[in-house]
Amino acid sequence: MGKIYYQEDCNLSLLDGKTIAIIGYGSQGHAHALNLKESGCNVIVGLYEGSKSWAKAESQGLEVYTAAEAAKKADIIMILINDEKQGDMYKKDIEPNLKEGNMLMFAHGFAINFNQIIPPSYVDVAMIAPKGPGHTVRSEYIEGKGVPCLIAVEQDASGKAKEKALAYALGIGGARAGVLETTFRVETETDLFGEQAVLCGGVTALMQAGYEVLVEAGYAPENAYFECIHEMKLIVDLINQSGFEGMRYSISNTAEYGDYVTGPKIITEETKNAMRKVLKDIQDGTFAHEFLTDMKSCNQVHFRSMRRNAAEHDLEAVGKELRKLYSWNKEEDKLINN
Repeated sequence: MGKIYYQEDCNLSLLDGKTIAIIGYGSQGHAHALNLKESGCNVIVGLYEGSKSWAKAESQGLEVYTAAEAAKKADIIMILINDEKQGDMYKKDIEPNLKEGNMLMFAHGFAINFNQIIPPSYVDVAMIAPKGPGHTVRSEYIEGKGVPCLIAVEQDASGKAKEKALAYALGIGGARAGVLETTFRVETETDLFGEQAVLCGGVTALMQAGYEVLVEAGYAPENAYFECIHEMKLIVDLINQSGFEGMRYSISNTAEYGDYVTGPKIITEETKNAMRKVLKDIQDGTFAHEFLTDMKSCNQVHFRSMRRNAAEHDLEAVGKELRKLYSWNKEEDKLINN
C-alpha cells in the first residue's frame, strides 16, 4: 500500500500568494472551490460563457471568469469538468495560457492516462481525487471532517509538486481523513473498473435482475423493490462501518448462511472472467476509445438511448412511489435537482 499522509504532513502556506482556478462548478467543483476559499486560499472559478453555474458561484462569494481567463490568472489549475470534455477544453482554453511553474491538477486520471491532455514539460501535473461525491466533500468539511483522497504526481517540474498537492488536499479537507499515494494509471484503471464491474454497473444490474426474477415469479413489485433495492443501502452501510465481518455479525444467522452458500452461485468464475475482460478493456484503452467516440458522436445517440431505456424500467416508477414514504426523499430530490 502507498504511503498515507495526514494534516501534519501538509503545509497550507505553500498555497500562499497563489491563485487557484477551479474549472467547472458541478458536484466536485463547488466543493473544492468553497472548501479552499474557507481554508484561506485565493480561489477563482472558470466556466464557459452562459454557464448556469456562473450566477451560483458568484452568489457564493467566488470570482468567476471564462476558463481561458481563469487559466491566464492562475498558478494552479484544477480541471473538474466531465472527462469527455477535458481534452477539447484544455487545447482551447488552458494550453495557450500555461506558464512555466504552473500546476495542472485533476481529480481523476482519465484525461492524462489516455492522452487526452498532454501537458508541456514545464508544468507540474498532479491529482487529488476525493473518494466520495462532491456534496460529501463539502458537508464533511463543514463538519470539521474530511473525505479520504488519493494523491498522484505525473510530472514534477518544480520539484515541489507533491508538497503543493498535499497542501491542496489539506485545503479541501481531505488530509483530515488521510491522503493515500498512488499513480495516475492505477487510479484511472481501478476507478473505472470499480464503477463498471461493481459500484454502478455490477450493483445496479444485480439489483435489477433480482427485482425482475421476483416480479416474474408473481411477487408484488413493491416487495421486490424493498428486498432487492431498498435494503441494499442497509447492508452497504454496515459494510462501510465494520467490513464484511461486521455486517455478517449484524444480520440474522439465516441471512449469513444464505450469504455463504448462495453468493458463489451468483458470482461464479464465469462472472470473474467477464470482470477480467472489463479490466483488460480498461487497461488497453478499448473502453476509453468507445466512451469518447460515443460521447463525441452527434447528439450522443447511443448514450442517451441507454439512459432513456434504464429510466423507463418499471422499478423506477415503483421506487419513486415507495421513497415518498421516507423522509430522505426530500434530500434525494434536492440532490437530483441541484
